[in-house]
Amino acid sequence: MRGPHNIIRLIRTGATLERTGAMKVVLDAFDTGPVLRILLRTLVWPFQWLGYKGDVTMPPAVRALSALGPAYIKFGQVLSTRPDVVGDQLAVQLRVLQDKLPPFSMGEAKKAIQSELGSSFDQLFSSFSEPVAAASLAQVHKAHLADTGEAVAVKILRPGIERAFRTDIDAFYFAARTIEVLSPASRRLRPMDVITHFEGVVMGELDLRLESSAASEFGANTENDTGFQVPKVRWHLSSRRVMTMDWAEGTNIGVNDALDAAGHDRTELATRVLQLFLNQALRDGYFHGDMHQGNLKVAANGDIIAYDFGIMGRIDEYTRRVYAEILFGFIRKDYQRVAEVHFEAGYVPADQDVDEFARALRAVGEPIFGMDASQISMARLLSYLFEVTERFGMETRTELILLQRTMVVVEGVARSLDARMNIWQVAKPVVEDYVKQSIGPKALIEDFAKTVRILSRFGPQLPRLAEDALIRVNNPPPPPKPQRRIARLSWMALGGVLVGGAVWINSLF
Repeated sequence: MRGPHNIIRLIRTGATLERTGAMKVVLDAFDTGPVLRILLRTLVWPFQWLGYKGDVTMPPAVRALSALGPAYIKFGQVLSTRPDVVGDQLAVQLRVLQDKLPPFSMGEAKKAIQSELGSSFDQLFSSFSEPVAAASLAQVHKAHLADTGEAVAVKILRPGIERAFRTDIDAFYFAARTIEVLSPASRRLRPMDVITHFEGVVMGELDLRLESSAASEFGANTENDTGFQVPKVRWHLSSRRVMTMDWAEGTNIGVNDALDAAGHDRTELATRVLQLFLNQALRDGYFHGDMHQGNLKVAANGDIIAYDFGIMGRIDEYTRRVYAEILFGFIRKDYQRVAEVHFEAGYVPADQDVDEFARALRAVGEPIFGMDASQISMARLLSYLFEVTERFGMETRTELILLQRTMVVVEGVARSLDARMNIWQVAKPVVEDYVKQSIGPKALIEDFAKTVRILSRFGPQLPRLAEDALIRVNNPPPPPKPQRRIARLSWMALGGVLVGGAVWINSLF
């Protein structure tokens, strides 16, 4: 499926990129070598007439991807979360991709509902609106339940979207492989891994049961968060291609005039949206990965309502502690400790100089803290931080990239509500509280209790393990050859170092 037959499809893609002026932007972003650059532009130039013109008012990359259709729009959205791959400038452009496409017909929507839910359309809903939003993967309708009259949002995948995406992803793989072969320098950006990541994201979004599950888990985690709502999933009206949730009634958080007219305090909303995100990321390790204005509303009572759970982020407890210590260190301007945390976590290779790294971090932090409150940016600090860590050999961590990208988006939402907001002042109590709970003596006791619980699971197996050990003692294997013995001792020593290191690192937290 990933053979040369994809060439025709890729020629049209290249022609559109060339015609819209996006070819140079993309090649620059991926740091494409001169040989591949010349080859691609030479091959594509005669076929410009095959390319789509697109909306001339859009930036080149956005214009090209929007013209090429749903798979390319979604690809651009996913790439906007990977500034480590496409660079900060292109990532910013891709974030403004307008995920708006012509809706499919009401007839197709009703047919999908009846096919997926196995009931007559009229038995399920007393009313069903025209699409209120049409995106690259699905569209949303407002409806009322026939039995209770409650308002719900019904999300339906586009007809044939799965097959269309598989076809385009097939071409993406072929292009990525070709780039790796023709441009060895591009391999550091791991084009095949980027497409694999994209495929995983999209295929997850093409099964609305997974989005329903994400919404349900996120709702359970945030149930007690004051001033925050997650619409409830209606599981009996949801399936692989249809998802039904409670209707979220409110004012779009990006429309300041409407918020003011409704009497909402925008300064308080700005504080709350940032603290909610940090709380969810640090406390739960599970956060909304696409918290832009289009996915947030403000209810009449002032609650912030989140929806659209296609992109969610997850970070493990250890990474959360590291992230919190890094933020806390910057808040206290303790750059030496921030540097030590990076080394302790293994983010920076041990052969680097920790003091030199601390000096580099100071160069990142001090200029930002010297700014006016309205200019202090956590997102900018994280961006600079990743630049420094890259220079010191830190490997890219996808979960931290998504966290950084979401932090940028959330900060943008907060500043749109209150331009004078001091990001660090708002973040400080959340981070301090998490650090106290996760790194102090109480946290060590809880970690020890968890370890005991895990070890207790092996209780029923202890007699068998003891018997096996006695058998090995009474019936020792023949002595290994010298080379094997040395290798075995080396592995045992390495294992001891790893275990000891794990215990030591755990004691620090």
